[in-house]
Amino acid sequence: RLASLVSTSLLFTDGTAAKAVLENLLQHKDRLGVSATLYCESKLALLKLNLLESKGQPVDMDELKTLLQRNASLLAEMPYSQDYSIVHSAHHLASMTFRKAVGPPEAFYKEAVLYLNYTAIQDIDNAYQLAVDLSLAALTGDGVFNFGQVVTTPILSVLQDTPHEWMMKLMQASAKGDVLLFQELLQQHAAEIQNEPALVNRAQAVQEKITLLALVHLVFERPSSERTLSFQDVAQRIHLDVSQVELVVMRALSLGLIEGTMDQVEQTVQVTWVLPRVLDKEQMQELSTRFGEWAVKVSSTRDYMGEQTVSTFA
Repeated sequence: RLASLVSTSLLFTDGTAAKAVLENLLQHKDRLGVSATLYCESKLALLKLNLLESKGQPVDMDELKTLLQRNASLLAEMPYSQDYSIVHSAHHLASMTFRKAVGPPEAFYKEAVLYLNYTAIQDIDNAYQLAVDLSLAALTGDGVFNFGQVVTTPILSVLQDTPHEWMMKLMQASAKGDVLLFQELLQQHAAEIQNEPALVNRAQAVQEKITLLALVHLVFERPSSERTLSFQDVAQRIHLDVSQVELVVMRALSLGLIEGTMDQVEQTVQVTWVLPRVLDKEQMQELSTRFGEWAVKVSSTRDYMGEQTVSTFA
């Protein structure tokens, strides 16, 4: 860690010397051990990416990608220890920075969420920029639907009372599948959104995502015994015409957000499974209430069966 601090301090004055500190250290891998080697390699990768951004120094991105992929496999094989959290943090920071440079946004999102799992908010150098980047990746990334992974962490709170507070609100509306609130926010902050090319270029995909999340939340809010939905119920929740419900349901099925069957004649969809999600406090309370209702039903059924058994053998 000391070598990493020294090399970082040299970053903006002498990039060659900064790299040399870590490269010289990595010549003694046999003495460093696996975890220290992984840590130093991650810091060196991050240093190269920072030099590319700040000074335009060329970087072999293919070589960097191979290194990060190999180290990810090595980390996965290491037994978990709190002492290794800084190694995981360093690796995911380097991988996250790499993905910010080359894309795609969903890969950046995955690495950023893992980085947050191993890094305290106070230890993040530029939490504000990370919150912005993470929000954009979540909203625009293909296959990113579990927004609870982000909204339940402190990272979005750094956007509060800032010019990007609207982005935090968009994330929260998306996490709840609230189509009306999402559309209101789009209208209120149209000027700010025009300054975000990622949102402008992926506007249709973002709209589809909030529609699908609304459907997922509708299913999740229903007890498992009441998950046969009419097209009319779905249309009201996703705020589209009934004629468009079939396409939305088919899209959700194809993406693996839900499983079930659809009856076009009866205009119903029976859902047997819904994508697991990270829940916020409000959703946890709702789930707790549902478990309580289920327990009451089980208790009533048990009492009834007991009474019938007594009657049978009386």
